[in-house]
Amino acid sequence: MVKFVENELQNIQREVKEMWKLVYQQLDNAYNAVLNADQELADKVISREKRVNAFELKIDSDIEDFIALYNPVAVDLRFALAMLKINNNLERIGDYAESIARFVIRTELKPENKILFADLQLEDMYDTVLSMLNTTYEALQRQDIGLAKSVFDKDETLDQINQKALDRLTAYATEHPESIRLCLEVSGIFRKLERAGDHINNLAEETVFYIDAEVLKHRKTILPEKE
Repeated sequence: MVKFVENELQNIQREVKEMWKLVYQQLDNAYNAVLNADQELADKVISREKRVNAFELKIDSDIEDFIALYNPVAVDLRFALAMLKINNNLERIGDYAESIARFVIRTELKPENKILFADLQLEDMYDTVLSMLNTTYEALQRQDIGLAKSVFDKDETLDQINQKALDRLTAYATEHPESIRLCLEVSGIFRKLERAGDHINNLAEETVFYIDAEVLKHRKTILPEKE
């Protein structure tokens, strides 16, 4: 019985690891599609979204079956519940990657449009999000609570970059009314990346819950509000 449980846990962990890597690649490809106005790469991201969705459903099903069949307790139950929520959050991050790729297709982004990204810190925004996603992955693999919690400090960075980008896009649109629609589209990229950061925070919270049974879900409600 114990061997079967261990095998199932390892299988779920392996699937979640593959899902994590897939979503990371989706985000990275979406960024490069924007950076290089690469519609072919954007199409690839959009087509692979179906794989992300299918993978989410399979992992959900496998975890539900595991809980129903083995009635896990203690750390095994925490693991199953955490992986279920991590899987859902990864799928949402994948949705943001697809939405960013659709921006490239929808706006028929051209290399000359990249001047709009000057001084917006899009690269910094993306680097921070990808770093957070990689850090939470490593934290889960190492079962390192400190590493998992370290991503929370980067949330403020995302908020600051997003606000500065919105301010600059507003100013640009005021001076170039013909670019209002494009500016709105670009601002959407920053909002999606900020939301992706929120979901990565959720990944970190679930990692801490699995490792140490510490619940951080509503930690922001008890922290001082950001000025």
